[in-house]
Amino acid sequence: MNTCILIHLGVGVLSAIFGYLLGRLFRKRDCGNCDEWQKKIIDLEKELSACKDKNSALYKRSLAANTATTSTAYAFDSVLAKSIFGKNIKENDLTIVEGIGPKIQELLHKNNIKTWKSLSNCSVQKCQSILDDAGEAYRIHNPGTWPKQARMAYEGKWEKLLKWQEELDGGR
Repeated sequence: MNTCILIHLGVGVLSAIFGYLLGRLFRKRDCGNCDEWQKKIIDLEKELSACKDKNSALYKRSLAANTATTSTAYAFDSVLAKSIFGKNIKENDLTIVEGIGPKIQELLHKNNIKTWKSLSNCSVQKCQSILDDAGEAYRIHNPGTWPKQARMAYEGKWEKLLKWQEELDGGR
């Protein structure tokens, strides 16, 4: 074998060993901080968990308070409603809302909106979505005021509802 190749090979191996040893000698030793950082991460995870628990408790309390304030049941007074509207009104008759006829009431019933309260809690977007899904003939209707009118009917604010409906044009 050629001695020149052996010299090159020996120098290469010695350089690799020397480079490895120099690297080990001069590397920074931050491993002492690793335990400190891991402890900080554990503390932050505990703090995050406590915040999530507190947020969950606040959300449940807020939900309970909201339910308590919105769960007020209003008694339906058909005599008062008749005296104001001049016609018999059945409880939860959605056609009392300006812009809702029997066919739209049927659509709402199919979508589990059967009471004034459920319609008042329904978003305008959901009402429009129900109309859009029913076909072209229903898309022309504007449900923009339906939830508010239903809220007035549910709360028995018949005079206010009638006055507002006189200002409306086909539910708009």
